[in-house]
This record gives sequence, structure tokens and C-alpha cells, in this order.
Amino acid sequence: MNAFINWMELHFMPIAAKIANQRHLIAIRDGFIAIMPVTMVGSIAVLLNVFFRDLPNQWFGAGNSFVSAMSPLISINGNVYFGSIVILGMAFTISLGYHLAKSYDVNPIAGGVIAFSSVVTCMNQNAVFDYTLPGVDASSLDVLTSAGLNAVLDDAGNVVLSGVSGWGYMSQALTGAGGLFTCLIAGMISTMIYVKLMQKKVTIKLPASVPPAVSNAFASIIPGAIAIYTFGIITQLCVMATGLYPNDLIIKWIQRPLLGLSQGIFSVVLVSFLIQLFWFFGLHGSNLLAPITEGVYTPALLSNLEVWNSTQSVQDMPYVWTRGSFDAYTMAGGSGCTLALLIAIFIFSKRDDQKAIAKLSAPMGIFQINEPVIFGIPIVLNPIYFIPWLIAAPICSVIAYAFTAFGVIPPVFIQVPWVMPIGIYAFLATGGNLLASLVALLNLGVAFCIWMPFVILANRVQEKEGL
Repeated sequence: MNAFINWMELHFMPIAAKIANQRHLIAIRDGFIAIMPVTMVGSIAVLLNVFFRDLPNQWFGAGNSFVSAMSPLISINGNVYFGSIVILGMAFTISLGYHLAKSYDVNPIAGGVIAFSSVVTCMNQNAVFDYTLPGVDASSLDVLTSAGLNAVLDDAGNVVLSGVSGWGYMSQALTGAGGLFTCLIAGMISTMIYVKLMQKKVTIKLPASVPPAVSNAFASIIPGAIAIYTFGIITQLCVMATGLYPNDLIIKWIQRPLLGLSQGIFSVVLVSFLIQLFWFFGLHGSNLLAPITEGVYTPALLSNLEVWNSTQSVQDMPYVWTRGSFDAYTMAGGSGCTLALLIAIFIFSKRDDQKAIAKLSAPMGIFQINEPVIFGIPIVLNPIYFIPWLIAAPICSVIAYAFTAFGVIPPVFIQVPWVMPIGIYAFLATGGNLLASLVALLNLGVAFCIWMPFVILANRVQEKEGL
């Protein structure tokens, strides 16, 4: 065991440290973290409507008096959803451009604005839709068609103008979760163009007497214009060559394949395992893998959320495993399911040092904060707890994945504050599903069984050392 740990410290740790300090990955991570208020408020709006509208409609039937009374609040939550989840991609673009530009010590506000403009440049602004003509009788259909209009009757007998087109629209599929990969790729490249031109002083220089705010704005004009025009040209080339906009191509060739790969049980277990492995060597595993967990699994969560918001059906959700699934089922007390370790220590440990640390850590462990355990027990570089630390979370992932994949519990589709206690998190994140909370508690029990023999082993190690 010591030989393995020494080898990992020599060969694995330097690579991991470089990854942890890579500024582009840090900017992606911080970009997602910064938009958490927007993500959270949108999820709260959906969660409230679950209790104001969705569950009452299931319990009491559609159109019941409670839902009618809650109608104003339901509409308010709909407005909040439209101003948060629907434009989440745009919010992330600004945040990413800001953090990336800031890491290079150039004007971060300009970086965010330029990234936003570049991403919008990539998007299809032409909309084709059907428009229902209010108050027009079906008898007028022949008159409309003879006038050259593409008028048809829908199933309800309404006159509909089919194939109405217009310019200047941005679809929710582009501004929300569906556009996140475009926001990430175009936002990062455009920001880097701006940064490199700023570093090379390709700017408009004003006299020193000009106020800094004005001077900084003028300095960003040329780099910003080049970055935005770059994506204007790329967009036109894509349309001419393929008939598709960059966002469509990114969704087709990058986003969907990555999301598909992320949904395999092997991918889920691997991510859970790597988070634990990094933590064992003192690196913040969740932060280190945030570009993956946030960049890949957050769009999956938001896609599920959009489906629920439009259909109120969990059967139609496209993704089994999302960002919140890790927190709901594999983080009982924090990384490594350390709440189970604390329970095992309280019951079986004879070591006064570990019991003292467990007493201090328990209140925080209930709310998923476990740094006192990781560095106090310690877990870091502790060969006794190496095996349970690595396997508890992946095994819990397999259990929760199986329950979700077989349709016993719904996928996680609501983002909940990560400090929510075990069981309650899963209940809220699945829109009030009681079985999901029971699966989370089952995982806590499984993790307890994994940790228990190693706590007993730690007692014996102390006894031998005492001899």
C-alpha cells in the first residue's frame, strides 16, 4: 500500500496539480459557480410549482380549486423560470468571459460582453412557426388559401397560418441548456482572441488625461470587433457549407455525443471514483472535475428540467444521471459518504481521537461539509481508509443509477442547494419523490456497511501500535 501511495505521489500528483491549476478549466468551473444564483432561483421556481400545481393536479385532478387559487403564484414562478433557466446559457457566457479575461489580467467586463456578443452571433435568428388566427372562422379557409397564404385547420378546428417565418428571434433551445456547449466553446475562443490582442496592444490608445473607464472601453474596441467578426464569418461559412448554424453543428457533433457518453454506468462510476482519488491526495476532487460535472452533467439536468416544465412527465426526460445525482446519492455527508463513517465511528470506534473529531464534525456533516473529517481523521493519505474512501461513492452511484435507469425513481431534474441533508436533497431534486429519498438513505446504509469494518480495523491498528 505504501509503495502504491508513493508511486501515485511521484507520478500522478504532478499531473493532477497541473490540471487543477489550468486557467481555462478554472474559468469554466468558476463560470458555472458564478451563475449558481440564476440556476438555483430557476430551480426553486420549478420546485414551488411542483407543490403549487403539479402534485395537486395529480392528487386532486386537473383544474382543482387549490391550483386555481395558486394561479398568481404559479405565474410568478413561470416568469422567474423564463428569466433564469431559459437564459442560463447567456448568463454562463458572460461569466465565463469575465473569469477567463480576469485570469489574464485584462478588462474582465469587456471579456464577458464580447463573449456574449460572439455567442449570439453564432445563433440562428430565423424562426419558422405556426400562428393561430384568433377569431377567424373555418369558413374563411378557402379565401385565405386563394390569397396565397398557407392556411390550415388544426385538430381543434382553429385556422392556422403554417410556416410563418421571421428574423430576429432567439430560441430557448439556444439561450438555455441546449446552447451551453456553444456558449462554452464560442465564449472561450472569442475571449481568448480578445485577450491575445489586448496583450499584443492591438488597441486604441488615448491620452493619459482620459478617465480610465473611457480609456478601457476604447482599448477593447479593436480586439472585441475582431473577436465578434471572427464568429460572424465562421457562422456564415457554416451556413454556406452545411446549411446549419454553429450552434446546430455543436449540438449535433459535440454536445449530444458527450451527453450520451456521460450517461453510461461506466462514466458515472469513473467520475465518482476520480473525485475520491483526487481527494485522497489532498486535492479538491469536486472542484478539479467541475469542468466535467458542471460542463456535461449540468446541461443534462437542465434538459430534464425543461422537459418537466413543458410536460410534467418524468418518462420523457432524456437523461438518467445529472449533476444533482452525485449530491443526492453519493455525497452523504460530503465526498466519500463520510456521514456513514461518522456513524460507524460513534458505534464501533474505540479511538478517542477519532471520536472527538467525529463529534466536532457531525453537525457539519449533516449539511454535507466534511473537510474536518477529510483532514482531521485524516482521510488524506491514510492507508487504513483508502479502500472504503475509493469504493463507497462509486458503489452508491451504481445503486442509484440502477434504480433510476429501471424507472423506480425519476431522474434528478431540480438543482437543490448542496448543503441540503441526505434524503431531503433527493426528495426535492426529484420533484417530491419519496422513493428517491429512501434510495438515498439506502445508500447511506450501504456506505455504513462499507466503512464499518475499516473503523474496527483502525481500532486494532491502534492496539498494535500501543503494544
